[in-house]
Amino acid sequence: MSASLRDPRLFAGVALSVLALAGCAMNSPTVEPPPPAPASAPEMPGSIRSEEIVGRWGYGSYHRDEDRPRTEAAARGQCSQPVLINRAPDGGVMMYLADSAQLQDLHVKGGPNGGNYIGPPGPAGGKQDREVVSFDGRVMILRWLDPEIAGRYGTGVYVRCGAEGMARSGKGQGH
Repeated sequence: MSASLRDPRLFAGVALSVLALAGCAMNSPTVEPPPPAPASAPEMPGSIRSEEIVGRWGYGSYHRDEDRPRTEAAARGQCSQPVLINRAPDGGVMMYLADSAQLQDLHVKGGPNGGNYIGPPGPAGGKQDREVVSFDGRVMILRWLDPEIAGRYGTGVYVRCGAEGMARSGKGQGH
């Protein structure tokens, strides 16, 4: 051994350093990987089929429930300039989202509460979704889920134009 390693102080210092490093390695906290991101719930099909809402519709909107009958009547009068809801290439429907000038491929989705929603692909209840408040084949009422958008656009009333479409059997609700 060299003379420098025979010095007891140097030897003690080296030994303490080795022990300290070994202690750090033994007492280091175990780092667990973060949990995987929760898988988004799959999109549930709605009880309303896309084909049922494809067609020509008169449109109106209201902010107060007492204005609904008047708005339905006004929407019927809009059939000279109808809103067209066409079938989308992937099986959804082509409609506008809030503040968009381009038609979007939207899906008719079922919600966990049995309700129906129309919106971009993904689970029901997203901020860009509209809830189907009621639908009987001839009149469809849609409410925006985002309160800010609902405050600007109100509740939409679609009244089918022409002879197309049939009244739905059952309660006539979208739920």
